[in-house]
Amino acid sequence: MAYHLEFEKPIVELEAKIVELKNVSGSGVNISDEIARIQEKADKILVQTYAKLSADQKVQVARHPNRPHFSDYIKRLVQDFTPLAGDRLFGEDCALMGGLGRFRGQSCVIIGQEKGNDTESRIKHNFGMTRPEGYRKAQRLMQMAHQFSLPVISLVDTAGAYPGIEAEERGQSEAIAKSIETCLRIETPMVSTVIGEGGSGGAIAIAAADRVLMLEHAIYSVISPEGCASILWRSADFAKDAARALKITAQDLLALGIIDEIIEEPMGGAHRAPEATVDVVGDHIEKVLGDLRGIDGPTLKTRRRQKFLEMGHKV
Repeated sequence: MAYHLEFEKPIVELEAKIVELKNVSGSGVNISDEIARIQEKADKILVQTYAKLSADQKVQVARHPNRPHFSDYIKRLVQDFTPLAGDRLFGEDCALMGGLGRFRGQSCVIIGQEKGNDTESRIKHNFGMTRPEGYRKAQRLMQMAHQFSLPVISLVDTAGAYPGIEAEERGQSEAIAKSIETCLRIETPMVSTVIGEGGSGGAIAIAAADRVLMLEHAIYSVISPEGCASILWRSADFAKDAARALKITAQDLLALGIIDEIIEEPMGGAHRAPEATVDVVGDHIEKVLGDLRGIDGPTLKTRRRQKFLEMGHKV
């Protein structure tokens, strides 16, 4: 069943009308001019709508279930992907996936959160909310990349780290902090891309990279708008106000110097053209890795650490 956002309703209604008319046209009635007219109107509304999305609308787009997920990027961009499981301490966490593969001919380590595409897979991957063992697995893979001089590609898409009591008992905060530290210590190129939600420490644990890219309608924040509203206003009803105040959009974050580049999405969002989105993300990652390839390890580490230490000084 198709999933549509509330603000897309006028567009969806026109698209449904087009499908209806095409079915009539197939019965021998020529109404191609009418179809073209409605299609032009739908395209115009789509462009106008997505050109002025508010912060809370971008939150909805970033969370759209039809946006390409980690597994979609792997299937289209990475050859010979070999997933590696477990943290060698407690167990496996399917919320954070990672392994070895060849990205456009270059061997690398790839890590990222997977939300799942249906009820069964969402439960398996815990909706992309990583537990401590997931972050420790990420540390293990990043250290392996350092050992064998392989670049690291991370794809961020999580509402946040798993907040359950068992995660806290197993050292959730320490695991996130250690993962960030590992990002900053490895002497190999690291590129991170926020492809959907970049939620709190759950995101930055694998996003303290040399270059942080972000899809046009993705979000990246210290807390969800609903969580922020519940704390400040004691009600999630103020989530729209929180989204605006948090500066969570790619455009806000680029201006603040938190991210390095915005990747433009197909008109209407990544959920309308998943394959095209994956391809353009791959192009940007390939370019950035090319820019970083000639820099020696110690210099990469020094620049990366300095980059994050300087954040906030220019605001």
